[in-house]
Amino acid sequence: MITAIVLIKTSVDRIPEIAESIAALENVSEVFSVTGTYDLIAMVRVPRHDDLAEVIPGRISKIPGVEATDTHVAFRTYSQHDLEAAFAIGLES
Repeated sequence: MITAIVLIKTSVDRIPEIAESIAALENVSEVFSVTGTYDLIAMVRVPRHDDLAEVIPGRISKIPGVEATDTHVAFRTYSQHDLEAAFAIGLES
């Protein structure tokens, strides 16, 4: 699975509606409203790199009020949840 972090600039007066529209898209797992240069951050998970083009410029960028996106593709994922699960293998509760 390929994970992309999409930083999104939007029309400020429509952030909640735009966030809900993005969150409803297939392959978008989370959308965060944030402070700073960008208004939203979306986590996109797809099986193939080619699928990113369909989701990000093909769907996210076409939502009314989305002004710009900046996409970062993850090389590797590190998660506290994954680490805890790995250390628990073979242990009985």
